[in-house]
Amino acid sequence: MIPRPTYLNQLEKLRDKQIIKVLTGVRRSGKSTILQLFRHQLLKEGVDDTQIQTLNFEDLGLAEIKNYLDLFNHINDRLMPNKMNYIFLDEIQDIPNFEKAVDSLFIKKNVDLYITGSNAFMLSGELATLLSGRYIEIPVYPYSFKEYVQTVPDLTKQESFTHFLNRGGFPFATELQDDNTYISYIQGVVNTVLIKDILARVKRGNATLLEAIAAFLTEANGSLVTPTKIANTLTSNNLKTSTITVLSYLEKLVNSYLFYQCNRFDIVGKKYLQINSKYYPVDPALRRALLGQKRPNMGSRLENIVYLELKRRGYEVYVGSLGTKEIDFVAIHDGVREYYQVSLTVQDEKTYKREIAPFLEVKDNYPKILLTEDPGSYDDNGITQKNVIDWLLE
Repeated sequence: MIPRPTYLNQLEKLRDKQIIKVLTGVRRSGKSTILQLFRHQLLKEGVDDTQIQTLNFEDLGLAEIKNYLDLFNHINDRLMPNKMNYIFLDEIQDIPNFEKAVDSLFIKKNVDLYITGSNAFMLSGELATLLSGRYIEIPVYPYSFKEYVQTVPDLTKQESFTHFLNRGGFPFATELQDDNTYISYIQGVVNTVLIKDILARVKRGNATLLEAIAAFLTEANGSLVTPTKIANTLTSNNLKTSTITVLSYLEKLVNSYLFYQCNRFDIVGKKYLQINSKYYPVDPALRRALLGQKRPNMGSRLENIVYLELKRRGYEVYVGSLGTKEIDFVAIHDGVREYYQVSLTVQDEKTYKREIAPFLEVKDNYPKILLTEDPGSYDDNGITQKNVIDWLLE
């Protein structure tokens, strides 16, 4: 297993603290493996196996647990008295009213709770109300490029990056060498999300329409879109729909962590804009699953990689709006901003000037970073140009 120290360090810092740790992310992003790695870490540090309970609700062996009372009784009957108990609840969102059992376990002084889920609905409604202020969310993503390179140790950095762009970072997929098996696996992951996490929650859902919207977002990756634009495009392609229906499916695609919505930020007015957003797939592999071998826009694909990396590093990420100009990303962490432009290459002087033009109109002194595939690192007029592969490996 590839070590994932970013997540393990977060869990270690929160260990034995009276707060529920909730790992969220798309299916097969590695949440269960992270809990498994953390369990091994606890055992190494002297925690007895009897102090750890792991329940994966995709396991048919737990079919007898049908509601929150069954869940509470199953765990409570196995708690070790006078010792800290570590409870790992994996893919818990399918247990009705699970938050009531979690709340009852939370108030016990010798229980440390860890939960995973593949749908943001588990963090809304009753859970948010009942457990407000009692949980901390830890977003989990498929492998970053820095993690991915460990799976292909015999390749150069550039070769690894090419592989990563084509195959993405779903952990188990990195073990599949045969291309047909790989594609089948990725399509299976996407279909499971579309059917189990989305359509199962929609009355009279339309699988064809949902997949068409997902494919549209994947192809429009890096472009500002509106629900109306999507509805009009699909209708013109003989898939009649409405803005309201598209808006509903967009929300569910985001809540399933299959796509991330990146809203705009008015840099001059210092305000957030809700009209027109960009949507980024959670992993490069989605392109193969939803668009097949269709020729990609390499610039937007690179932009997608940078967006996800900024999210992994804990930034709030927005599209920068600057009058008629746009900055690819405004990344905010602890109130401090950083500005990012992403381009395949700026070796041509005209391209370079075009890319830095928005930077020159920003009047503050926050860092301005231009990421490209060009070699080297440069500083010019307060603008730092970096090789994107080196930046991803920082």
